[in-house]
Amino acid sequence: MFLTFSRNKSKPSGYQRAKAFREFTINTRRRIKDTVLISAGIFSAAFGFKGFLLSNHFIDGGATGMSLLISALTDIPLSILIICINIPFMILAYNIMGRTFAIKTALAITGLAICLATVQFPNVTNDNLLVAVFGGFFLGAGIGLAVRGGAVIDGTEVLAIYLSRKFGTTIGDVVIVINVLIFSAAAYFLSIETALYSMITYLSASKTLDFIIEGIEEYIGVTIISSHSNELRHAIIDNMGRGVTIYSGKGGYGKSGRSRDIDILYTVVTRLEINKLNTELEKIDPHAFVVMSTIKDTKGGMIKKRPLKH
Repeated sequence: MFLTFSRNKSKPSGYQRAKAFREFTINTRRRIKDTVLISAGIFSAAFGFKGFLLSNHFIDGGATGMSLLISALTDIPLSILIICINIPFMILAYNIMGRTFAIKTALAITGLAICLATVQFPNVTNDNLLVAVFGGFFLGAGIGLAVRGGAVIDGTEVLAIYLSRKFGTTIGDVVIVINVLIFSAAAYFLSIETALYSMITYLSASKTLDFIIEGIEEYIGVTIISSHSNELRHAIIDNMGRGVTIYSGKGGYGKSGRSRDIDILYTVVTRLEINKLNTELEKIDPHAFVVMSTIKDTKGGMIKKRPLKH
């Protein structure tokens, strides 16, 4: 009798097997989608670099701008600079965003470096205005696609998130300060005209980035209404390290119009975590009613703190 009981206890039920298979399918589909997005982002950014910016010594903001500036002043290949300058940001990403994000970011940046070193792209044009606008467009599209895939190919944003949490400033303020320093250096070492065109490149890249990620700002407020609210609450707290506020509400949908008690979850995440949150939602309740709204900034709570590690 004891042996029979132990055997039945260790054997997973049909529901558990179905749930495990469903989670495996969701994770596999998500990984394939992320790989496609990051790969497309790598080739788009590489085309922006070699097809427009490199031959004309134009730069962008952030870590890519630093790499382009040093490449224009020295004989160091851009592929090597991309990796070297982003190494500190990869380490920082591991500490504040988690291992998965850091690994995907490291692979994306390495892939970009390999693409720059091995793939040949034609020099499309030497017209300064076209180079600035379309070089920024393809570079911004590449960064945006990588973000949609759950990684970054420019580590400056990770630094901005870290400094905003540490000093309570907005991410936008940190990015502006970094880019002012980069464009000032470009004006000094290259020329004022090159720096001005490079600012157009940065603006083009920024607008394209915002468009690719559907206008998502730094922080996203997420309201979730689901009959599986308790499971979702644990997933957000345990798997993402984010806090959750629970509202007691009443559901009033349906033909009868009868209300029923329901827990409403509210959490705030960064735009880099939206991909992971959507995965958790799809695993637990793909039919949950979810409302996402942009937030300019937050103060206090877990969003400014380092995520919990498990």
